[in-house]
Amino acid sequence: MLHAAPAELSPAETVRFTAPAEITPQAAAVSQADGPAVSAFGGELVNAVTGSELWAQDPDVSRPMGSITKVMTALLVLQAGDLNQEITVTKGAVRYAEKDGASSAGLIAGDELTARQLLYAMLIPSGCDAAYLLATAYGPGRSAFIAKMNAMAAELGMTATHFTSFDGMPYPTEHSTYSSPADLVRLGEAAMQFPLFRQIVGLRRYYLPANAEHHSYRWQQTNLLIGSYPGALGIKTGNTKAAGNCLLFEASRGPTTLIGVVLHAAPSSNPSSAIAAARKILNWGFAVGLALLRGL
Repeated sequence: MLHAAPAELSPAETVRFTAPAEITPQAAAVSQADGPAVSAFGGELVNAVTGSELWAQDPDVSRPMGSITKVMTALLVLQAGDLNQEITVTKGAVRYAEKDGASSAGLIAGDELTARQLLYAMLIPSGCDAAYLLATAYGPGRSAFIAKMNAMAAELGMTATHFTSFDGMPYPTEHSTYSSPADLVRLGEAAMQFPLFRQIVGLRRYYLPANAEHHSYRWQQTNLLIGSYPGALGIKTGNTKAAGNCLLFEASRGPTTLIGVVLHAAPSSNPSSAIAAARKILNWGFAVGLALLRGL
């Protein structure tokens, strides 16, 4: 699926990439059958322009995916619109993000942020507090919002997916929110159609200055491909005990755009294992693409 070009970024939001490294003839000669040398419970790599699958590991097997869940939360908010509505940060949202294993955007109770600003807070530092507020506002109510998540999953043809949370945290049980690699790639393609989503997930960091309605915030990207892997475009990390280290990712070089996902990358003890796996998968995929272009 061909993605629309993102809207122009402000100077504060611009991410600068180094030029893609030259792919050697040896790398270009890799065959599609070889596959990338990664170890993970599941994964898939797809050409985002042609839709062709380049590599897969149990693509239709459902597994927990942690905070990749927040991509669906963002998709529903973006489709609903009204992004300038102001939402008050509640004590409940702050307490929720203090739960064991939850990631936080550090939101301060009493602050008023727009839904647009909360998307930044949810997608860049993976703020569970921001996800809580967005789900509450756009349900309205969190239970209603989760029902909308499952309805959207059905609409997108995500038949191996089920949501019981708006952020991927292991509630009520560790395996109650799950998806498959193929479904998550489909979800990523849908979300990346929105220019604002593409802008946010492509940012290495974001600073929100203080004003009369809220404190200042400085958010750092959890997806370490951004700013370090040439052509990386996004999109979302995920990590829980059940999910392991996960990453839904997209990158572009020349005419080729690849979208993929890796679930429970090994070793689980290395918090960067999914990032390392995605690098290998993308390097392999771009080498395959170049080889196909050259007719090798």
